Amino acid sequence: MKLIVGLGNPGREYHKTRHNVGFMVLEALAQRHGLAGAKAKFHASLLDGLIGSEKVMLMQPTTYMNRSGLAVGEAARFHRLEPGEVMVVVDDTALPVGAIRVRPQGGAGGHNGLSDIARALGTDAYPRLRVGVGAPRHGEHKVPQADYVLSRFTDEQLADLQPAVGKACDAIEAWLTGDIADVMSRYNARPENNQTDTDTKQT
Repeated sequence: MKLIVGLGNPGREYHKTRHNVGFMVLEALAQRHGLAGAKAKFHASLLDGLIGSEKVMLMQPTTYMNRSGLAVGEAARFHRLEPGEVMVVVDDTALPVGAIRVRPQGGAGGHNGLSDIARALGTDAYPRLRVGVGAPRHGEHKVPQADYVLSRFTDEQLADLQPAVGKACDAIEAWLTGDIADVMSRYNARPENNQTDTDTKQT
């Protein structure tokens, strides 16, 4: 069994905001594989099912972002999962909209959700799939990052995001049955505008 976690905030006011792109990917993945009937468990909305021949749990924590580790830690302990069996899907402002990047481990880079999951698992050596939401800028004026990630995508960004969500689902499917190094070579975005593969500051 593997646990796939999409990070976001609960509630209508956060629906389809940039910070909730992890929720969006999990919803697309569930729809693709006909998984339905979510139940409340482990402080999360949880779907059990099969993707191919692999048994999976799709988790959307119903805590707020900075308490995501509560849900992930409870599920991992109950099912005796190793950190490498947990894939976390998260937004990233360092990547352009439309890009994704898979990593086997890494620092939180200031992202509260990743930081809390590392605390709960006792390690940051768990896979994560970062989905680009673009840089927090509006015209010539920089928007505070917290405001940016808690707001919704522009129409132009949504046009780029939709294929990225599908690509993220493809990468998760490949990870379920393959080697993460192969997944990285197939799906990772090339650095753009001198961006590197280091974690950057999030909220």
